[in-house]
Amino acid sequence: QVQLVESGGGLVQAGGSLRLSCAASGATFSRYVMGWFRQAPGKEREFVATIHWSGNAYYADSVKDRFTISRDNAKKRAYLQMGSLKPEDTAVYYCAGGPYIASRPHEFPYWGQGTQVTVSS
Repeated sequence: QVQLVESGGGLVQAGGSLRLSCAASGATFSRYVMGWFRQAPGKEREFVATIHWSGNAYYADSVKDRFTISRDNAKKRAYLQMGSLKPEDTAVYYCAGGPYIASRPHEFPYWGQGTQVTVSS
């Protein structure tokens, strides 16, 4: 079992940056693949990025070259550095933990409560 808590969301102007953090507790963090997903109003939850315990990372095409996922196994934290933000990036962002690299929400058994990111135009 692992518990996840996101932080760092907020309101930012288009073109700006934000860094989201995900604090993990309750299990051996380094054994888990960590992912970030987002859900906008009226839309399905979508994959943003994921990172293996080794550091290999994968991104959705919509955020590639703008967002960077990272992790600090010693601190039991995962991060999502978001840059060149666009209004269409507005969503609730969720941190997720799972046993293997994946991009579908149902493949991640552990979830945080989400943090709101709003990008104004």
